[in-house]
Amino acid sequence: MRRSEFQRAVAGEFGTRAAALVADLSLPSLGGRTATEAMDAGVPPRDVWFALCEEMDVPESHRHGVGRLEPRR
Repeated sequence: MRRSEFQRAVAGEFGTRAAALVADLSLPSLGGRTATEAMDAGVPPRDVWFALCEEMDVPESHRHGVGRLEPRR
């Protein structure tokens, strides 16, 4: 997962709350860092996405394959 895919996935799942969650929510599984802090420290966006999903109780069915653009035709 690229950072742009992470951003699309967060926006798609959380809508208007996305920016606040990424900037403000402390994620215990990432050492108490926010999503932004974790990615800035080098944690892969995929790992941050799964940590955010876990913390926010996102259903498993919403966690995989999100954030990707449709292939060009």
